[in-house]
Amino acid sequence: MTIAITDVHPNFKLQDKELLCQTGWINGEPAKATSGEDPFPVYDPANDSVWAYQESMGVDETKAAIAAADAAFPAWSKTPPRVRARLLLSLDTQIRAAREDLAILIVMETGKALVEAYAEVDYAAQYSWLMAGECERIAGEVIKNGDNAGLRYIITHQAIGPVGLLCPWNFPVVIALRKITTALAAGCTVVVKPSPETPVTTSSLAILCKRAGIPDGVVNVVTASTQSTPVVGQTLCEDPRIKKISFTGSTPVGKLLMKQSSSTLKKMTLELGGNGAFIVFDDADLERATDALVANKFRAAGQVCMCANRVMVHSSLVDEFAALMKTKIEQLKFGHGLDKGITNGPLTTLRGAERAVELIEDAVKNGGKLLLGGKRFGSGYHLEPTLIVGAARTSRTFCEEMFAPICAIYPFETEDEVIEVVNDTNMGLTNYVFTTNLSRAFRVTDALESGTVAVNTPMANAAESPFGGTKESGFGSEGGIKYGVEEFCTVKAMALAL
Repeated sequence: MTIAITDVHPNFKLQDKELLCQTGWINGEPAKATSGEDPFPVYDPANDSVWAYQESMGVDETKAAIAAADAAFPAWSKTPPRVRARLLLSLDTQIRAAREDLAILIVMETGKALVEAYAEVDYAAQYSWLMAGECERIAGEVIKNGDNAGLRYIITHQAIGPVGLLCPWNFPVVIALRKITTALAAGCTVVVKPSPETPVTTSSLAILCKRAGIPDGVVNVVTASTQSTPVVGQTLCEDPRIKKISFTGSTPVGKLLMKQSSSTLKKMTLELGGNGAFIVFDDADLERATDALVANKFRAAGQVCMCANRVMVHSSLVDEFAALMKTKIEQLKFGHGLDKGITNGPLTTLRGAERAVELIEDAVKNGGKLLLGGKRFGSGYHLEPTLIVGAARTSRTFCEEMFAPICAIYPFETEDEVIEVVNDTNMGLTNYVFTTNLSRAFRVTDALESGTVAVNTPMANAAESPFGGTKESGFGSEGGIKYGVEEFCTVKAMALAL
């Protein structure tokens, strides 16, 4: 089942209509469901309308994708690194050439503004470019034995095998491409499972991989409805041919996948939820800090695992800081991402929009002062950008990952206090610090319990740097020079007597 392009937003015009991929992708070919389940609808979050239908696969199709990845692994893992690098560079060229169409698909599935979607594709291309170089940077080392001068240990990294890549809906191109290119650089083959909210965008990447010359079976995509997603994930976790799972998503699902993978003792990389803080000390540059917070907090409608959740501002600055934030937030323009002049779009899911209102109501009940927003608008999953000051630290906006365009500001008095408060969470993904005191920047960074600390910048991650969490935000590294590829490798030691 398909839907005509003319039935959706008038600005939805793909230059390359083949990228409207409404199937899975197995062994180099489009793949339809064989389980008998009907195609599932894909919604435009800006108006709650169905604009596409996607094949919903199950156990049989997942096993077929695993078989294809398993069959392709021996040849791909033995492909010379420079050949793999050239193929990834070819993929990089394909990604950049498809920038316009990929961005439009991102808008239609996630609800992002077009300007945000362009930024996602550009960021994704950082990984296709960087990982091409990583193919030739997979290095080992030689270690001398401490007791025997004639004994050496030669340490090498080898591709772990076929891997399962479970991707979220908030960044359907960049996260999928980060996982795919890193795995391919290491010599692994992949089975990709996109989110039910964004299957078309992620599936289109398989077409670009095919055009880039990547061999059949190296990249496979299994799409599934919300109802079928659990069984697809379980099949990937329990099949012994899959040697590693890389998952980005919620902490509860990450824990479930760990249990399902335990029978085969799979290697795992889990990038899970966050409850990061944005700490503004009394010596901070407020213009810089507020500009950074608007960019950080409201991009993708706040649906970013690494975005600031608890905005901790020194008590002497709260009023001035909140006034600046209100002025800058009011300059944002929320609406359909394909409309001219829109800077921000809706939330991606109906439940996300409903939950956001619940969080706001709870914050107000717990002493928060609503300075801006607070209500849904329009026919889709839109929420007014919201600014709240002074809710209790027991409120849900403080204790839970919001995943919404809600900025909640809380006062603090001392450095020791804010460090203790920020660390008092089971999450440890990303924190932000704004200060002009270099000693404080290093001191606070060392004290904060998170995988990343960003100082005086809203951008906590880049392709060159590894990204991952601590505590219940997960473990392992996504991307980064050296670190990302090593996540998809095993370490082998060869003992050599001279």
